[in-house]
Amino acid sequence: MIGYYNYTMILTYMSLIFSGVGIFASLSGGGHPYIGIFALLASGLCDAFDGRVARTKKDRSERECRFGVQVDSLADVVAFGVLPACIGVATLRCSPLLQELFAEGGRTMVLIARGLAYAVLLLYMLAALIRLAYFNVTEEERQKTEGGARRYFTGLPVTSAALIFPTVMLLQFITPMDITPLYLGVAVLTGFAFLAKFQMRKPGMRGVLIMVAIGAAEFIAMIILRYCLRLR
Repeated sequence: MIGYYNYTMILTYMSLIFSGVGIFASLSGGGHPYIGIFALLASGLCDAFDGRVARTKKDRSERECRFGVQVDSLADVVAFGVLPACIGVATLRCSPLLQELFAEGGRTMVLIARGLAYAVLLLYMLAALIRLAYFNVTEEERQKTEGGARRYFTGLPVTSAALIFPTVMLLQFITPMDITPLYLGVAVLTGFAFLAKFQMRKPGMRGVLIMVAIGAAEFIAMIILRYCLRLR
């Protein structure tokens, strides 16, 4: 079989599997945005350590290294580009605002609102795709001149979606308002941040562990609020 299947690829492949489950759950039936959020958090956890795990294998060939970079970016497109958009679709299906508007006979307005929302989510996916492709090109160029690990990112990394959108969904439990418009607004801002030309330092192990802790706290909070206390 073509491809590589050693332990350095396991977390990347798991990230894709988790994101696929989240996409299926978000788009099936009435849509399940919270299951999608759990999958997004799981994908983010896998991505936090896949690069570090890969670098523990010292005898990787150049082709293996390049394959790892490419497959990681492809998985990131699905996990942090497509999955958040699908979660957005699920929130639309569950939106009290749209359901109330539809019940009052505003079907045309509902169709317009959905169309605008889908356009926002498509543009978000496009921004994630462009960022990852640009990152791949610039990383190849950087490796030829500098080598070693990257110390700075240009623009917001797409993996930040793993913490941004769960935070938005958690707001639903502390406010009576429908968070769907907020989710879409955050998607717009996040997409712009993906493509913005500003530099931010790549987090070290301490920073990664802090982000993992935040993600774990969001996961636990979502479980307690949604399924234990059965709020909203």
